[in-house]
Amino acid sequence: MSKKILLLGLIMLITIFAAGCSSILPAIGLALVDEIDILIFEIFPVQIDVIARGNLPDPCTEISEVLQEREGNTFFITIKTYRPPGFCIQVLAPFEEAIPLEVYGLPAGTYTVDVNGVQAIFDLEVDNVLLKE
Repeated sequence: MSKKILLLGLIMLITIFAAGCSSILPAIGLALVDEIDILIFEIFPVQIDVIARGNLPDPCTEISEVLQEREGNTFFITIKTYRPPGFCIQVLAPFEEAIPLEVYGLPAGTYTVDVNGVQAIFDLEVDNVLLKE
């Protein structure tokens, strides 16, 4: 009987320790993006910013890196997050991130922007390159 109680107590301690370890390790993830807006600046060559809005899981989580790549006419933007180890209040923390798109030299056309799975499109009416005189 005492071996069963000892084993049960050991299992409970391991469970409590394992549940508490999640706050000991840092967490790396992707930002939860709710919406994106595309701002086109009326200058030439055209400059475009993407405004991403969403919520981080808690106030301790921060945006750690914004990556941008283009495949054909689609821009893929990845917003990564980092949460340091330790305890943190569990309440959503809204964020807004402005991301300048690398559009210089692009030909006229329709382009898609994907930020962590949220998409929008924009049109370049003319080639986005300065003409040499």
